[in-house]
Amino acid sequence: MPRTGRRPGNQDTREAILESSRKAFSERGYDGASIRAIATGAGVDPALVHHYFGTKEQLFLAAIEAPINPGELLPQVLAQGIDGAGNRVITLFLSVWDSPTGAPAVALLRSAVQHEWSARLLREFLITQILRRAMKALDLEPSEAPVRASLVATQIMGLAMTRYILKVEPIATMPAEAVVRLIGPTVQHYLQDPLDF
Repeated sequence: MPRTGRRPGNQDTREAILESSRKAFSERGYDGASIRAIATGAGVDPALVHHYFGTKEQLFLAAIEAPINPGELLPQVLAQGIDGAGNRVITLFLSVWDSPTGAPAVALLRSAVQHEWSARLLREFLITQILRRAMKALDLEPSEAPVRASLVATQIMGLAMTRYILKVEPIATMPAEAVVRLIGPTVQHYLQDPLDF
């Protein structure tokens, strides 16, 4: 007699969890999606979600097929404080996107441009995994942090679009060091200089 009820632990279960998590993160955002709701959507026990993916953050990164874990890379870049952070952020960005690891990031950005569902997931990744973490690490004034984070995002996403999607010359083939020299100060301005808004 076949068993009924919850799914057994196998590859189908893992995929069901990922599918349910993508739906939950897309519809409710990272903060609003719960492991319990994701497990219910996949027809599994919440403990099985933790078994396969560990934390909610690890599940989110797996769901969007993130090429990197910002929680591992950003602390190294931001530990030195706000001075020079603009250059270090752009250097990190280019080191990821210019490497083979960048291919999934390019695919995710292309998908986000074409599909609202992918755009919501990319937005959640950018806000919760990168910008929020960076603003906290740099100890920015809480009333200004969201504006500063949004301004930094304009540079990062603009650079991603022009260099990797549209491939606008000369930025598309410019050496990374030159890009850092040109764009890093703008990011630094957004992070540190007085804002008039």
